[in-house]
Amino acid sequence: MKKPELLVTPSSVEDILPLIDAGADAFVIGEMAFGLRLAGEFTREQVNEAVQIAHDRGKKVYVAMNGLFHNDKVDDLKEYLTFLKDQSVDAVIFGDPAVLMTAKEAAPDMKLHWNPETTATNWYTCNYWGKKGAKRAVLARELSMDEIIEIKGHADVEIEIQIHGMTCMFQSKRRLIGNYFDFLGQSMEVQRVKENKNMYLFDPERNNRYPIFEDQNGTHIMSPKDICIIDELGDLIDAEVDSFKIDGIFKSLAYNVQVTKLYREAIDTYVCDKGAYEEKKSALLEKIESIQPKDRPLDTGFFFKETIY
Repeated sequence: MKKPELLVTPSSVEDILPLIDAGADAFVIGEMAFGLRLAGEFTREQVNEAVQIAHDRGKKVYVAMNGLFHNDKVDDLKEYLTFLKDQSVDAVIFGDPAVLMTAKEAAPDMKLHWNPETTATNWYTCNYWGKKGAKRAVLARELSMDEIIEIKGHADVEIEIQIHGMTCMFQSKRRLIGNYFDFLGQSMEVQRVKENKNMYLFDPERNNRYPIFEDQNGTHIMSPKDICIIDELGDLIDAEVDSFKIDGIFKSLAYNVQVTKLYREAIDTYVCDKGAYEEKKSALLEKIESIQPKDRPLDTGFFFKETIY
């Protein structure tokens, strides 16, 4: 049975070794100038360091370039892709075809992961981008378990899905919060994720808190709950979905390490002994529930069509 990759999102170089020890196989990092909703900002020097640490231990590093690029950004793509090629990055994550076209010129051997956020919803489109050069498709989080399995059954590319963590509900290229403060005559600079993680939209009717922050890519409003399907992995592993992603944005290193350990245990147990997984999966879920922030309930996202935004 094929074992899926366990993909995680470190917030700093210092996170990588503890997450490797916890069982991570690969990492998503990058600069906010190119990547969307990163768990942390990685300078070029830190990208180099992260790649060295990961490769020394047989792990992979993927760099996010899935931003929305206007004309003024296009000229920067070639130089950044050349840098990533020189660092021996394992793959680049893209949504904009400009990245793919530039990679063919600047880094023709670079592995490309297509991630258009909400529009990766069928295998025809996944295979279309595969024919254009993508090796992997990152599926939309708004798909059911059955839809994911059906796509994997027809896909000619690798398939990646998110199995744990926060998801994005809304993005605007505008600095909505910053512009509002400017309107009031106050100043508010675009801050790093860690520095504005305590901003929320509050829905009193549902008692939901929606995390909101601004970065160089605009304003992002996040889900009020975290996906967690640690007790529902069997069908996805049987379907040979290639990569399971834990998105650790806004979470502490201690939390991400513990969650990674638990999913590592769940995956390894299922692959070795399905019966043993069935016996322990409820206990694994309870362990995650015990460390889950009180204001971040767990649910199964759209896997069983339970989530409503």
